[in-house]
Order: sequence, then structure tokens, then C-alpha cells
Amino acid sequence: MSDSLDPGDDPIGTFRAWLDEAVARGETFADAMMLATASRDGAPSARTVLYKGYDRGVLFYTNYTSRKARELDDNPRGALVFYWATLHRQVRMEGRVERLEEADSDAYFATRPRETQLGAWASPQSQPVDSRDALDQRFKEQDERWAGRAVERPQFWGGYRLIPDVVELWIGREHRLHDRYLYERVDTGWRRTRLGP
Repeated sequence: MSDSLDPGDDPIGTFRAWLDEAVARGETFADAMMLATASRDGAPSARTVLYKGYDRGVLFYTNYTSRKARELDDNPRGALVFYWATLHRQVRMEGRVERLEEADSDAYFATRPRETQLGAWASPQSQPVDSRDALDQRFKEQDERWAGRAVERPQFWGGYRLIPDVVELWIGREHRLHDRYLYERVDTGWRRTRLGP
């Protein structure tokens, strides 16, 4: 198990350091996070998305017609979890979610591999599709549509920022006596509380 580590008073700095360590150690999908949203009436749903940076909050990208996007339109709060098995560490965050500016989404979209840019156009995310062949045909049509020119970002696709007001840092320990530190945002920064495992 992990050595006892005091994560200090800056949960975001610790999160970023842990993520860098997970990447350096070759953790599979170190940038994968479980994102939970809820409908207006409180019905939850969760899925894995990829972390795409930190700028006042955790950044991720998706189709604006997807289930998670529709839920965020109705209830703009989310929760996310990173878990790195090789480090025996977990980070949990809760907070308000906002859409990124179009220019930020444009800039990120331009860095994506062309095939994933085309996939953003081809996929009716969270909507029924007739078959795999139908999905492949949609991709082929987009490939032909954008042949010989840069693929523009679809207006129905872009980024979000989850701005955490709660962060929990978890360090796995023997006998399931894990170290848990809860951080709650206050005017002066973060208030830290140690929790029982």
C-alpha cells in the first residue's frame, strides 16, 4: 500500500501532482475519470470521460446533445472520480459545471486527430443508431465531406469545466484504514477535514 502522505492544504495542487505521477508510472488511462450528472428530478447517471486539463476547474469535452450534456443543461452540477490503482489513490470532486467559451472549444478541437474530429460529426451521441454499418457509413460521409480541408468543430460539440467546491483525496492503506481528506471551498481557500475510512 501507499506510504502515509499528508496531501497538504492545496487539494488541486495535490491532484495534479498525483495525476502526473500516475502518468509517469504508466497507469492505464491515467486521464480517465468517472463523471456523474443528474436529471432535473435527481435521477443520476455516470460514465467515463477523459480529463483534458485544469483551468479554474476540470476540463472535458462532449457532444452537447448527449445525455450528460442534457442533464447538465437542466442541473449544472456534477461529480467526478479519478482512481489510480497502481498508486492506491483516488480523487473525488463535486461542483458547478459550465460550458467553455466557443473559442476554447475551437482551439481544443483543432488539436484532435482528424479521425476523432470526423467521429464527432458522425456520432449522434446517446441517440439510437440502426447498426454498426450505419455508423460507419456516417463516418465515411463525413470523411468525404471534409476531404482536402480542415474539419471544423460542430456547433453541437464542445467543452465543459467542473469548478470544484468539494474535493476528497483518498490514500489506500492496510486493513482498509485508508487516509481520507475532505476539502471544502471557503472564502480563504480550502477547509480540510480528515474523515474516517
